[in-house]
Formats: sequence, structure tokens, C-alpha cells
Amino acid sequence: MMKQKEIITYIAIIVIGLTFAHYMNVVVSGSMEPIFYKGDIVIINYDTSSIDVGDIIIYEARWFENKPVIHRVIAKEESNGNTFYILKGDNNANQDPEPISPNQIISKVVKINNKPLIIPKIGYITLWFQEIPKLFLS
Repeated sequence: MMKQKEIITYIAIIVIGLTFAHYMNVVVSGSMEPIFYKGDIVIINYDTSSIDVGDIIIYEARWFENKPVIHRVIAKEESNGNTFYILKGDNNANQDPEPISPNQIISKVVKINNKPLIIPKIGYITLWFQEIPKLFLS
């Protein structure tokens, strides 16, 4: 039987999770290992007005059916008055196939002491629930 303290802890985790879910993103691949891993949750900020080389961002990848991708900015380029970013997953051999424009950026990973703010492995619950329908459809 659960103790009252455990029940209160679980309720607090659920309330905090639901309150701040809008500021969290589940990592779905290993492209950014060892910074974070599949199943980790990264804390994000939707203020993308200041993007610098070294920042980790989530963006709509045209080369990946406009799905969100989370990678690091490795270069910032200016061309004809327009800004473009070159990105790469830390665990990938090559940079992403094409530069991105600022309007493709969805959010930026929050850093504390220059390290991404993550909650390890908790996102596996979300990934597992996404896989359940596939089991019945295949």
C-alpha cells in the first residue's frame, strides 16, 4: 500500500507535468547523444529571437516531411540580408541536408550553466503510447 507521502509526490509530479507540458519536448532519436538520449524530455523556450551558434533548437525540417527535428546550430550565415542556420545532430556524421530560415524554428532548448535542461527517460511513456496503435494496425 502506498504511503501518503508517495501519493502526494505522484500527484505533484502529475500537476507539474501537466502545467509545464507546453514547455517540454520528448527526444525521439539518438541524433543528439550523448547530450541527451531517446526518451529524455528537454525543457524548451518559445522565444527564438536570439539564436546563436551552439544553441540546440527544434525546427520544422523540410527534408523530413516538415516534422520537428532537434539539432545544434553549427553555423549562422547571412545572404542578401537573410539569415540562415546550419544544423547538425551531435551524434550524426554530417550536417543536416539544408540550411534553415528563422521562420522554421519552433523553440530553443533551455540551458543552465551552458548545459541543456533535461528530465532523463520520462519521455519513454509518451513514445510507448505512440507505438500502441501501430501494434494494432500492422
